[in-house]
Parts: sequence; C-alpha cells; structure tokens
Amino acid sequence: QVQLVESGGGLVQPGGSLRLSCAASGSISRFNSMGWYRQAPGKKRELVASRTYDGTSTYADSVKGRFTISRDNAKNTVYLQMMSLEPEDTAVYYCNYKQLWSPNDYWGQGTQVTVSS
Repeated sequence: QVQLVESGGGLVQPGGSLRLSCAASGSISRFNSMGWYRQAPGKKRELVASRTYDGTSTYADSVKGRFTISRDNAKNTVYLQMMSLEPEDTAVYYCNYKQLWSPNDYWGQGTQVTVSS
C-alpha cells in the first residue's frame, strides 16, 4: 500500500500562483510515476501533469507553459508549481502514484484549487 498526502490548495485570484505538494509513503517502488489529475464539477478527471522516476514529464496541453511538475525522489514527493492561473483551472486536484509495469495505482484525497476574483 502507498499513502499520499497532499497540501497547498486554496483560493487565488486569476493570474496568481499556487504550489501543490504530495508526499508518498509506504511500499514505494523505485520505478514509479507520480503526477496530478484534476476534476472540475460535471467533468471527467483529467491528467494535468506527471513525471516518472527517471525525469520524463507529461503535461496537458491546457497547462503547458504555465505549470511545472518536479520531484524529490529522496523524499518521495512531487510538486506542481502553477502560475498564471485561470478560472478554468478551478478543480479538485488529485495526486496519483503509479508503480510502473504493475496494476498498482494510488490516489490522494484531493485538494481544492479555486481561481476567482
């Protein structure tokens, strides 16, 4: 089992910035991918960004150039730096951990990000 603890959500004005953190603990495999998904009301959960253990990053087109994902493998922690936030970024953001080449897939409890003036 893997436990994920998220932090950093909140209310921010359009154009502002937020940084999300997610710390993983438990049965951590070296070969993993960690990332962030989001779900807005009435919409499906979608990938925001992910980063593998060896540094390969993937971003949704809607956040490219505004969001940056990073990892501290020694701390089993993934970060999402969000800049130039837009109202359309409002959603619950979920941390995700995937053990590569296995069905093991874990989710955090979610953290609310609201972009509003």
